[in-house]
Amino acid sequence: MMKFIDLSVVVNEETPVYPGDPPIKIQPAGVFAKDGYNDHLVSIGTHVGTHMDAPLHMIDGGKTLDQISIDQFIGRGRLVEGLDMEAVKQAGIEAGNIVLFHTGMIEKYKDEAYFTGYPEISEEVANYLVEKRVKIVGVDMCSPDHPPFKIHKILLGSGVLIIENLTNLDKLIGKEFKVYALPIKFALDGAPARVIAQIK
Repeated sequence: MMKFIDLSVVVNEETPVYPGDPPIKIQPAGVFAKDGYNDHLVSIGTHVGTHMDAPLHMIDGGKTLDQISIDQFIGRGRLVEGLDMEAVKQAGIEAGNIVLFHTGMIEKYKDEAYFTGYPEISEEVANYLVEKRVKIVGVDMCSPDHPPFKIHKILLGSGVLIIENLTNLDKLIGKEFKVYALPIKFALDGAPARVIAQIK
């Protein structure tokens, strides 16, 4: 029997945003008691909550999400415990995999330290993942790197998509799984995404 794990955080007005980004705003556009239906106007950045980065995010002239083949959003998952090269090589990464890095940082999601004290993926690891021709790199952090965002540029510049702010990766330890990472079809640099893992 297949089991599904939701790897996405909840989005509401309390959802933390990257320093300098505008907060999420949600306003009623229709109220059932008055209008006979409920509706809302949502103001949200393209890089808030669990979201996907398209190449255009860091590559001038790069592809937008609507230009990415949907095949790239689905693939066999590989979980890496930590960020070092030894852990990466032990994960058995192959071409077409979606590689998820479990660091535990998401546990500090609502703390200021989440956006300032997170570790980084090394250039060595990023280049290794590009050489392996993976589809996506996902992290349970706000970013795989700090300014000037070299890791973003290595991955996105090679067509490897990035997912940030993943949760529940601890539930994938020791499991074989498939990842479905479906962003809103924005013709933009990124979008919120619903990411789930299907465990065998």
